[in-house]
Amino acid sequence: MPSPSLKALIDGFIESLAVEKGYSSNTCRAYARDLDGFLAYLAAGPDARDAGNGEAGGVRADQVDPLTIRGYLGVLHRKNSKSTIARKLSSLRSFFKHLVKHAVIRENPADAVLTPRQEKTLPVHLSVDDTFRMLDSVRVDGLTGLRDRALMETLYSCGIRVSELEGLNVEDVDGMNRTVRVSGKGGRERIVPIGRVAIDAIKAYRETLEIEKGVPAAAQGPLFLNPKGGRLTGRSVARILDKIARKAGIAVPVSPHALRHTFATHMLDAGADLRVVQELLGHKSLSTTQKYTHVSIDRLMETYDRTHPRK
Repeated sequence: MPSPSLKALIDGFIESLAVEKGYSSNTCRAYARDLDGFLAYLAAGPDARDAGNGEAGGVRADQVDPLTIRGYLGVLHRKNSKSTIARKLSSLRSFFKHLVKHAVIRENPADAVLTPRQEKTLPVHLSVDDTFRMLDSVRVDGLTGLRDRALMETLYSCGIRVSELEGLNVEDVDGMNRTVRVSGKGGRERIVPIGRVAIDAIKAYRETLEIEKGVPAAAQGPLFLNPKGGRLTGRSVARILDKIARKAGIAVPVSPHALRHTFATHMLDAGADLRVVQELLGHKSLSTTQKYTHVSIDRLMETYDRTHPRK
């Protein structure tokens, strides 16, 4: 009986991520893209200059060794950042670990490959003044403006991921108790607070949506809609935010994740406990949240150097 193709094994792995681990569709697609890139490299052969499309050239899972993976990373180094390469290597490790677990192969070839050393970069974030200026710059004299203001206020008020914002339904927002039910990574649910400004912005948007489009303000379904009445995608949210930031004259690139970084930084700068911020962000590990403390420490050092008479 012939052994399954790498493509079939990858498809089985992706299915297991959704069924067994409860990973979101976005996460599963990201793993699939990373592993498809490796298949394309194998199809192109050892002298490949690019990772294009194609099959794995008949290579079996047990024929992939550390040298094969290092060759792939060498190709990736030409066009990708170290963080992207590290992520793709992590995807390969997880895939081959899955194959070892199911006795398809004996050893994980990716375990013998070192992860590229990462550049230490601080998360991009905005100052309080820039954040307020950007939020206040959104014109709310029409349905689109009301929606954009509401989604931006929600991102900044709750610190949620753009995928979590995309998945919000009307019934997830409890205006009375000022909370939002969020479905995070791995299908984990959490309740996060939401400010009055964001609640008022959502209310104004949904009430105008009912008047202009006949969509009941309290109807079940997606909270933020596109012009066709469907769920607004994360990609659309990113485009909206980028456009608003540019118009507001913000000097740094602003993505939905930058607004999440901004939320965390402002909370910590104002004295919030690190574990509280961890809970709000939905991080499993405190070490993931700790990267935001570097920003706050930099602020402390800047203030110290500027004000202390004997540095």
